[in-house]
Order: sequence, then structure tokens, then C-alpha cells
Amino acid sequence: MTPDAIHERFREICKRTLPFPGSGDTAERHYALAEIARENIALARLAEAHFDALAILAEAGRTPTPGAIYAVWAAEIPGKPLSCTETHGGFSISGSKMFSSGAGIVDRALVTAGAPHPCLMDIDLRDQSSTIAIDTTEWKTSTFAATNTATVTFTSTQASREQVVGDLDWYLDRPGFWHGACGPAACWAGGAMGIVDFARQQSRHDPHTIAHLGAMEAAVWTMSACLDRAGNEIDQSPQDAHAAQQCALMCRHQIEQSCSEILLRFGRAYGPYPLAFVAEISSRCQELALYLRQCHAERDLAKLGELLFSDRP
Repeated sequence: MTPDAIHERFREICKRTLPFPGSGDTAERHYALAEIARENIALARLAEAHFDALAILAEAGRTPTPGAIYAVWAAEIPGKPLSCTETHGGFSISGSKMFSSGAGIVDRALVTAGAPHPCLMDIDLRDQSSTIAIDTTEWKTSTFAATNTATVTFTSTQASREQVVGDLDWYLDRPGFWHGACGPAACWAGGAMGIVDFARQQSRHDPHTIAHLGAMEAAVWTMSACLDRAGNEIDQSPQDAHAAQQCALMCRHQIEQSCSEILLRFGRAYGPYPLAFVAEISSRCQELALYLRQCHAERDLAKLGELLFSDRP
């Protein structure tokens, strides 16, 4: 898909309604995100953020701006948060936010600002365009170019008190933070499922290729089971932040491992040709490999171990 086609499809997908996490149909939400990534991973990366923003606003008891397409810009570079200065009419935000996907595409963004206690702001990017600069030149790879992932610089961008979503630290402390963390994992899974879809259509049937294909299919089965169980656990205890964190960390780890196995086995089974000569699959593999790095690897596993030990009597 061309960038223009992805953006048009993104706007179309944003007209859908997905179940909110904890609503009783969370697994259905996971499957919907996975299917979007199965279609196109860059598309899913944009869509997941929009649907996450809607879930965040719902958890805060707020109504999204009708018809608006959202992003969530919450990545924090250590020691470089956005400054958030209280003014007579609200707040003034300044600084740069990296990893801001959808810049120039979306209408609004939920943006974290302030330290050491960040707050979440609902920013109208169209209304404040004169104080917001978008720089896509720092994103050096062509991977995910269609997502317009930029460094966005805010210069005295004004936000009213009504634009603050939740209290200080609410964004990180709420159960929905961890419910939402399963969303990217669903997209990783769908991205990898698309690789296996391609593999099924190939004509190589030697024993080694068949063995790799069998293992990849088993990995797809594992990921589907993870998305299902994570959804069910979220629905069983929607207000339990501790349980939500455990669930998200386990789900993300298992799916990251399955996706990594699929990437490895696909290359070993089919060699360099599809990675070099088939544009869709080459892009898909590169995007999945980069997207998986949203998993915090051993840091997440260490946190999961701490949580499990804290549950001991």
C-alpha cells in the first residue's frame, strides 16, 4: 500500500467502533487489532493509537471530539519530558516529543507532559498548529515512513484545564494503561500472521520448509490463545491494576517470542528472495522487527518476576 492509500484506509477504519478493554469483549478488540495488522502493519500502528486514545478518554469519563482522529504521544526520553507550566488560563507546554506517530495525519493527540508527575493533555493539533512543529527528518529508516513518526516540538502550546485528562499520574496508574499495552501486542501478532499467510501460498514443499511452516503455524496458534486469554482475564478483573500489569507483561512476552520465531523461521525457510524482491513481505518483516522493539525485553521480564514474587505469601 502507498502512504496515501494507508492514510485513506486509516481514516476509514477510524469510523469503526471497537469494544473498550474490560467491557466483556476485550478478546474481540484484540482480534480486531490483529486483523488490521494482518492487512498492513503501518496501518495498524496508526489505528491502534487512535483506538487506545478513545479507550483512555472513556476510562476518564470523557467524550472524544466527534469525528476527530486521535494519536497518543506518551513516549518519554529519560530526562527530557515536555515542560508543563501552569498559567492563569491553564497550562503552557514546551519541549520535544519523539516517536510521535501520525504527525500531520491525526486531528488530536493525547500528550504526556510534566515531571516527575506527568499529566495527560488532549491537544487539538489543528487549533495549535502555529505553536507545534513537526520534524520527520530524525526518523532515518524508511520503515514505517507512512506513519509519519516525527519529533514534534511544542513552543508555549496552550492547554486549558479542561484539556487535562485525569489527575496527576492517572495515565500511568490506571488499570487501563496495562489493558492498552496488549493493543500493540495484538498488532505484533497480526503482523506476524500476515507473514505466515504469505508462507502458506509458496510452492516450496521440501521437508525443512514444511517443518518451519508447521512451527510458524504453531506460533500463530499460541498468539491467538494469548490474545484470547488476555482478553478474558481483563474482563474478569477490569479494575485490578496489579493483575492487569501481570497479564500484559506475560501476553507481550509470549507474543514477542512467537513473532521473533516466525521472523527467524521465515528467513530460514524461504531464503533472501522474498525479503529482497517481494515489496509487501520485505516491508512487513522490517516493520514487524522494528515494532517488536516496543517490547522492553528483559526489563519487562524483571518487572514480571517482581510482581510474581510480590504475590507470594
